[in-house]
Amino acid sequence: MNWTTLTDLRTQVQKLWDRGVLLAELTDGTSVFPRRLRLKRPTSAELAERFEDVRSWITGLNSGAKHYRVVWRSVNHRILGPNSVPAEIWIDSLEDALGWIGKGRDAESFAALVELTRKRHPQLLPWLGKRPLRVLSLADEWPLLLDLVSWLQLHPRPGIYLRQVDIPGIHSKFIEGHRGVLTELFDLLLPPETIDETARGVTGFCRRYGFRDKPSRVRFRVLDQHLALFPTETDQDITIIIETFAQLDLPVKKVFITENEINFLAFPPVPRSMVIFGAGYGFEKLVEAGWLQDRSIYYWGDIDTHGFAILDQLRAHFPTAISFLMDRETLLAHRLHWGLEPQSERRDLHRLNGAEHELYDDLRQNRLSDRLRLEQERIGFDWVERALSKL
Repeated sequence: MNWTTLTDLRTQVQKLWDRGVLLAELTDGTSVFPRRLRLKRPTSAELAERFEDVRSWITGLNSGAKHYRVVWRSVNHRILGPNSVPAEIWIDSLEDALGWIGKGRDAESFAALVELTRKRHPQLLPWLGKRPLRVLSLADEWPLLLDLVSWLQLHPRPGIYLRQVDIPGIHSKFIEGHRGVLTELFDLLLPPETIDETARGVTGFCRRYGFRDKPSRVRFRVLDQHLALFPTETDQDITIIIETFAQLDLPVKKVFITENEINFLAFPPVPRSMVIFGAGYGFEKLVEAGWLQDRSIYYWGDIDTHGFAILDQLRAHFPTAISFLMDRETLLAHRLHWGLEPQSERRDLHRLNGAEHELYDDLRQNRLSDRLRLEQERIGFDWVERALSKL
């Protein structure tokens, strides 16, 4: 039997809730009621052949009639004579719909949020109509979000860190945790001249609205004692902000980048060289250090698909970067240390050289082993020193 049941009707109303249609009515007063629900009813032939089933179906629909209005139609059957069957089902009001799916209290909570917004920032009401369930999920935080909107209107592009925002109940983690919704609210209410349209996404939030970002840092070691930045004989593991690093212009010829901290710390001495603790997929900031473009850059990552993807991205900023210990010979020599890559990269990489691309292709096609990975820290340091001696 594929006739519309009481459950089917309720599901239709629930979908109106899930799409935000019901709550949207509370923001602009535009009503979708009375609303006709879809009803698939017995055919004339089914009425004759399955009369008892039809009676049960009608009884089922009648059991929920307190939530909706049934429009009946008289059917004059040649065998059964005249009979009344449901022809249409109507929900006459928002209250009927909310009561049927048990969302009355949620609607009251949303109505209170609408009224608060109407008093403080009425320009946001159309947004509430488009995102009612999102707003309802933020019911406890919504007053604070409005506080933050008001504060930024009074202090456009404040030039302070998020932690310095002085609003009771609001801290930096609150702002960071709600950057998505705040971006939408700020974009709607702030003057265009106070928004940096070039800054996008989570990482661009502070710059977009004029907050200070935590400074990006670079961690490095100078591998030649004669070039040490401080007059000590100790190993110098240095971390500085990128703006300072960009002005160093160190007198080195080779710059190694490695993703593993132990490899970074244990990297052996190399004349006129330095090693940088890598940034994964984030090399954009290093471009600010223009002097790096004149150095020989060596990248040492894992021998797996993501290692080559990072190398490919590095070359987008430093086209002449050279891979270090990411070759087939190194991989095969460390077979006992092979591991499993959690999830392989599949896309084409266009900045790899011939040998790199062949090995990458073997890895992403699982020709050597399933999701093969050789982590850089598994490579013996005698192998590292031998490779350095050949440079």
